[in-house]
Amino acid sequence: MASLLRSSFCALSSSVRIHPCSHATDVRIAPLTTGYSSSEATNLLAARWTASLLGPDVRFVEDEFPFRLRVRSRTFNEAGIGILIVGIMGALTFLLSVAYLLSRVSAAPSSAGSKSCDTVELGYQCSPATSHLWGQYSPFFSLDDQLSVSSELPKDCRVTFVQVLSRHGARNPTSSKSKKYKKLVTAIQANATSFKGKFAFLKTYNYTLGADDLTPFGEQQMVNSGIKFYQRYKALARSVVPFIRSSGSDRVIASGEKFIEGFQQAKLADSGATNRAAPAISVIIPESETFNNTLDHSVCTNFEASELGDEVEANFTALFAPAIRARAEKHLSGVKLTDDDVVSLMDMCSFDTVARTTDASQLSPFCALFTHNEWKKYDYLQSLGKYYGYGAGNPLGPAQGIGFTNELIARLTRSPVQDHTSTNSTLVSNPATFPLNATMYVDFSHDNGMIPIFFAMGLYNGTEPLSQTSVESTKESDGYSASWAVPFGARAYFETMQCKSEKEPLVRALINDRVVPLHGCAVDKLGRCKLNDFVQGLSWARSGGNWGECFS
Repeated sequence: MASLLRSSFCALSSSVRIHPCSHATDVRIAPLTTGYSSSEATNLLAARWTASLLGPDVRFVEDEFPFRLRVRSRTFNEAGIGILIVGIMGALTFLLSVAYLLSRVSAAPSSAGSKSCDTVELGYQCSPATSHLWGQYSPFFSLDDQLSVSSELPKDCRVTFVQVLSRHGARNPTSSKSKKYKKLVTAIQANATSFKGKFAFLKTYNYTLGADDLTPFGEQQMVNSGIKFYQRYKALARSVVPFIRSSGSDRVIASGEKFIEGFQQAKLADSGATNRAAPAISVIIPESETFNNTLDHSVCTNFEASELGDEVEANFTALFAPAIRARAEKHLSGVKLTDDDVVSLMDMCSFDTVARTTDASQLSPFCALFTHNEWKKYDYLQSLGKYYGYGAGNPLGPAQGIGFTNELIARLTRSPVQDHTSTNSTLVSNPATFPLNATMYVDFSHDNGMIPIFFAMGLYNGTEPLSQTSVESTKESDGYSASWAVPFGARAYFETMQCKSEKEPLVRALINDRVVPLHGCAVDKLGRCKLNDFVQGLSWARSGGNWGECFS
């Protein structure tokens, strides 16, 4: 009987996110709206009501999202399990009914502030079959469901150090591309004699995108990122103030400020926080070819002159864009497009979406112009550009990440930076601008700054050179893709943890919630290495790699 009830319970849980379907002592009920929102009170009330309904063996734990109903007793007989499951199913029915009624009463267009499909916990889940294939233009989405190993902190461990490396939030196109997109739209409208099918919207489409700066949605992404960071590392964050740096671009600085806003919001809401001082960006590193900056490439002369990534992208575009171009021209009589125009129209899907509403819940009509298979090719195109432009596919790509890698080593070991590549000696030699005694560090950068760092650290050493003619899945590329590595609002966590079963601290890396098993050191089943082994495994970066080739 209990097994039958549990099967029904698990089937129901698949639609409302209950974790897990097992004999565990925690029954997790995720609120219908994660993050901080007006509907949270309803979820809180329903979860508390559920706990009271289930009786003294179950208590409500409000210390994190998702809310938890904790079963005090670890052992139930068959009847007890059945009663528990029936009770939870009844409670969930009530919760869903209340949420539905409230949604009917307070329903409003998404642009007016209805429930967002971008949440603190899971990131961007709007039309994921499409939006998760926008390469580096995808908004952050959690890869927690793509884990081969758990991202949870083992029960006998505590985090003692964390370094966060984050990309800025969703933005408008760069200035040059915004002009390019506007010119393309204007040309289509001037030359088309008819606008057929899904292309009909272009007849009256008004290009209003700005340039370079964050969109309101991108700002909220970073607030959410700060909240999530605090929640994940609450035990450490309650008593410390993170040391924060930013690369000098306005959108990167603004992202840092919004992250701080979310972090502080979460801290002030935590009654257990003992240090309520607000963090601030302590160091802003200028972006200039004359200024060493480990968060942005600029000073390696031969790398800056490389066009390898652009060439690989152009060649792959020539393989998949012509068929799309022919279809578009058929629907836009009188218009002649180039293969590059096709990519621009695909770019517009993301940029128009993240600027359209404050929560990016309305998919741009540009998105419907292309098939799912075409989006897979577009995503791979962007992955090729990053791999051959800034990753291992470019001989000098990983060299751009050596400086930051050596800074991380210094922070992990609390010893002076040993580097002669892109680090700024003035900054790293001053405790005010590069302290070594902090336990939480946060750095803000760009996608093209983060990719070299990941490869310099060997995080994608299992990725073979990407095919330049056929699409490879993330399984084939050992977890590498542009959308998985550096979406808008991307974040990498580098943790050290002290575990009761280990004398030496262990190091772990997560990229967008996915544990990336370390290379170059003896890795355990949870993807971790001992701290000293991890540092020794970064010998390529510690030796300066091939930085000398930058100027030969």
